[in-house]
Order: sequence, then structure tokens, then C-alpha cells
Amino acid sequence: MKTLDSHTTSASHSEMAVVRILVDGYSLLHAWRDLAPDAPRHSARAREALIRVLTQYADSVGTPVTLFFDGAGAPKDVPKNISTDSLEVVFSRDSKTADDLIERTAYRLKPYGEALAVTNDFAERDTVISMGGLAQSCEDFVHDIDRVLKERDDFVKTHNRREANRYKR
Repeated sequence: MKTLDSHTTSASHSEMAVVRILVDGYSLLHAWRDLAPDAPRHSARAREALIRVLTQYADSVGTPVTLFFDGAGAPKDVPKNISTDSLEVVFSRDSKTADDLIERTAYRLKPYGEALAVTNDFAERDTVISMGGLAQSCEDFVHDIDRVLKERDDFVKTHNRREANRYKR
């Protein structure tokens, strides 16, 4: 089975031909309680916090991310789909779920390389893997995000220190 959970393999998705990371937004929000801890998991505030962090992550790793949210039964104020160079945010329509969209996207990306699905839904992970994609638990993905953003912050701090010292001479 081709998952990227730390107990299965130590491979990082950056070492493989991952062309896009497909994230089940509400699955990740439910698993990531430290993100917007005072906000309900289906709230605009929690979604916005997730979008901010995933934009930083996608910019840092250079792999585009598509963040899927179930749109069925969502409040009227749910925003329209958002798209930047590094992060695309998609709300499913009433007749589809985020899972449906993740599966369809993983299948469509197959000719270009592997898609990485991030969800805690085991059936969803198995489906994406059966189509030749990769899957990762939300908890392991959060650890990846924390690691990548810490490395980025450390790099910036070192770079800024080096630049400041250059101008002191």
C-alpha cells in the first residue's frame, strides 16, 4: 500500500513525483485542533486559518495544493472557489462531496504524476491509492507542515542575520 504515513514509510512526498496535494479540508480541520482552537471546525474563521497556513506551506514546498470542502448544507455565506498559483480552494456542489472531487481530481492527474490525498477517511485513501495516487493521514500532514514552516522560518532568520552582518562591516 502506498501511503505516506510515518509508520508505513519514511518517504517524504517531496522525493516522489507528486504533482498536486489534494486536501480534505474538514477532515484536516477536525484533526488539527490547534489551528484556530476557539473556532468551530466548520466556521469561516477555521477555514481562513487553514487557507493561510496551506498557502504558506504550498509556497514553501513548491507543490500546488487543492483544498476541498463539502459544500452541501453549507451556509449561504460560503465563499466562491478561490485560486492562486499555489493554492486552489474548491467547495463541492450539493450533489457531490469533497471525497468525490478528490477522487476525480486524483484520477485526472494520473497522466501527469502522482496526487497525494490528505484525509483521515480510510476508504478515501484506499480509493486514491488504488488509482495510483498516494495518501497521508491528516496528523502526518500536520507534522509535515510544521516541519516545513519551521525550516522556512529558520532559513529566513539565518538569511536575515547574515544580511545584517554584511551591512555592519
